[in-house]
Amino acid sequence: MLEEARGAGIKKVISRKPYPKTAALDGFVTIVASDAQGAGRGTAAWVTVTGAREMQKALEASTQGHDFVVVECQNWMIIPLENLIADFRRSGKKIYAYMKEKSEMQLAFSILEKGVDGMVIPAASLDVAREVIPSLGGAAQLVIKSAKVTKVLDVGNGERVCIDTASQLEVGEGLLIGSRANFFFLVHSETIPSEYIPTREFRVNAGAIHSYVLGEDGKTRYLSELKASDKVRTVRNDGDSRQVVVGRVKIERRPLMMIEAVVDGESGTVMLQKAETIRLMRPDGTPVSVTELKEGEEVLVHTSKSRARHFGGEVDEFILER
Repeated sequence: MLEEARGAGIKKVISRKPYPKTAALDGFVTIVASDAQGAGRGTAAWVTVTGAREMQKALEASTQGHDFVVVECQNWMIIPLENLIADFRRSGKKIYAYMKEKSEMQLAFSILEKGVDGMVIPAASLDVAREVIPSLGGAAQLVIKSAKVTKVLDVGNGERVCIDTASQLEVGEGLLIGSRANFFFLVHSETIPSEYIPTREFRVNAGAIHSYVLGEDGKTRYLSELKASDKVRTVRNDGDSRQVVVGRVKIERRPLMMIEAVVDGESGTVMLQKAETIRLMRPDGTPVSVTELKEGEEVLVHTSKSRARHFGGEVDEFILER
């Protein structure tokens, strides 16, 4: 079991009894769980929350010198954790949540945006945790490069996809979109005000239906297959990214234009709606409308080594995309 935990990336083991010295625990941080009155390094307070009294007990335990406090919510989960996370964050103390189910694990790290500092799982939930762990933790950092535009071409009408998210996007934030498996353009969100049309802070007019969008774990999705409740990863010009939920997808026929760019000997294309509100991003992070873009200018892109994909994942095989 410990070897499986190690392989899943788990670094701490917690027990209600003191640990014997054993080689199997080498490389793990070992923590002994105690009640809220116990204290000392290498210990964690474990508080089962069934009401306001136990929430106060968890706060008191955070002052007793434990490494962290584990909270196990028995009935309500979201509201107690919201309140406790806010209190612990103000005091600079660490709170861990005891979770068993996949949905609970994903929820724990999203409450109040930052979530808990850590999570404790029973050994029986190790297989579930192994599925969830890769998507947890801090925001992913992507390498964003400058590419030189080599072609700007009107291509006629086609279906394009607007992705409306359940999050408020910011200036400088967008989605990575491309026609090729290893080359993605940073398409800006509709957050720039204009006198002709109101902003849509939740939207990215993402491009033609055949395009890839870069999502979780480096996998891609076709724009045509996205639907409400799917998740995509928004990206900033400095490479910071975050996961957002798709609230709606709009597919409409519009005039399209193709933009081709090259970087490090690799070229890629993207097809976007021809409109002033559709923007890529310059190297300095400022948006530039596709209707103003000229050959020789530079825009921000993300590239990957793999040229091929199978069900969104990178594969090492021969492929030729034109």
